[in-house]
Amino acid sequence: FLYLALRIKCRLAIRGEEHIPRQGGIIIASNHASYLDPPIVGVASRHRIVRFMARDTLFETKWLGWLLTRFGVVALDRTKGDVGAIKAAIRLLKAGNCVCLFPEGTRSVDGELQEAKGGIGFLIHKAGVPVVPAYIKGTYEAWPKGAKKLVSHPVSIAFGPVITPESLRIEDERGKPDFAAIGGLVMDKIALLSSKTGS
Repeated sequence: FLYLALRIKCRLAIRGEEHIPRQGGIIIASNHASYLDPPIVGVASRHRIVRFMARDTLFETKWLGWLLTRFGVVALDRTKGDVGAIKAAIRLLKAGNCVCLFPEGTRSVDGELQEAKGGIGFLIHKAGVPVVPAYIKGTYEAWPKGAKKLVSHPVSIAFGPVITPESLRIEDERGKPDFAAIGGLVMDKIALLSSKTGS
């Protein structure tokens, strides 16, 4: 239903879906500019059930909280380092699930890419699974932060080649995992997809 709705309303185009492994723990890391981004990632990853992390305040609305729980969404308290949510996501990944992360942490206010939040590199390092970068184009124009309704505008998503766990083992000068650099590498791969699609 969502796929058809997005095809009709926003002429959704999908590219690079073959980069998503059909089994095993995998992270999809995407830019985030709109409420549309999670459903787009979900319908574009047609061979996998995608789990998400979402701010816990969304669960305060009764019907939405029920729906998010049914979809296996992990509640995340963004006011602090939510260790419980990070551990839950790592458990899902180690059990072979596909989890989508938005490294920027929240929707971009201007549609431009932001820096990765600190906890993203930590989660990626601890999970030890491949990462598939994704870039979503057009959702900022279709439904930007603060807008009251969706407008018709073409949207697309492009998935890039897998980033292997080996290439994500980045250490600092003390030989310890460099979480900021890990998050930065993932954002660089997302930015590369952006340049190819024309942001």
